[in-house]
Amino acid sequence: MSSDKSERLLNLLIMLLVTRHWIPKARIREVLYAGSSDAAFEKMFERDKEELRSIGVPVEVGGMDTYFEDEVGYRVRPEQFALPEVTLTAEEASVVALAGRAWDHARLAEETTRALATLTAAGVELDRSALELVEPRLRAEEPSFEAFWSAVGQGQPVRFDYRRSAADETTTRRLEPWGVVRSSGRWYVAGRDRDRAEPRVFRLSRVVGDVVPDGEPGDVVVPPGTEVGQLTRNLVRPTPGVPAHVLVRRDAGLGLRRAAQSTETGVPGPDGATPWDRLVLPDSGSEVADEVLAHGADAYVEGPAELRAAVLGRVAAARRALAAAGEAS
Repeated sequence: MSSDKSERLLNLLIMLLVTRHWIPKARIREVLYAGSSDAAFEKMFERDKEELRSIGVPVEVGGMDTYFEDEVGYRVRPEQFALPEVTLTAEEASVVALAGRAWDHARLAEETTRALATLTAAGVELDRSALELVEPRLRAEEPSFEAFWSAVGQGQPVRFDYRRSAADETTTRRLEPWGVVRSSGRWYVAGRDRDRAEPRVFRLSRVVGDVVPDGEPGDVVVPPGTEVGQLTRNLVRPTPGVPAHVLVRRDAGLGLRRAAQSTETGVPGPDGATPWDRLVLPDSGSEVADEVLAHGADAYVEGPAELRAAVLGRVAAARRALAAAGEAS
């Protein structure tokens, strides 16, 4: 899907979702399809409506006037678009919570802001509380994440500089990206290395500089049956490090548990009374600190001292930033 089309669909969804009344077709055309011919507008609007419906958006059609049915309007009712109440097990809730801290899709957030600005400028009355239904929730810190994510969505080859370790020189890699995956607390891009003519996986934190296009959108073809997550796990070779000892609450810390080499249950927690589980992780690098922080009060570092200091340092920095923000406001 092109970026123009995805932005248009997002704008249409937001317009139908956040306005309080039926919206006539003429108004939709004026705001979102300005400049298009009659035939082009009808074709795009009908296709966009059906595409929204195909992904589960309940686009309604109704009469604008109680007594006259010659003009119809469109809307999406938030109560119908929202998911029903979901009941999760403790393990499933841990997965959702971890994912919720993992990735904030910057492009979608930008397009949402732009769509609201467009509608506001056009004088459309908005109910912003309904926007929570399409608000992005996930976060990724690596600068290259957005470029790789966009390239995967467009099927476009890319070129970038890469350093395998801190001691290595950078090399230029050319990749046909198949997917972006999070594994063992790290983000990876997997795909076909054009120079080596075989599948490869690259860690996003080791990408140096910008990721630039190296072909046209649609050039990348993912082999049928490819499971990018499994491919990443097969190709990633863990490097030996200093083991980390982390306490986690019962029924919490699923992301840490999956990476653990061993688990000891029912050990005294930080308060010395409540039983927690002790995990031994194969590494205690900065990525582990990120993973521990993502679990908040459900995780506690016992050692090594360097890892504990890194976690406490980041907590202190976050508190200072919050305090500064409070003073500024």
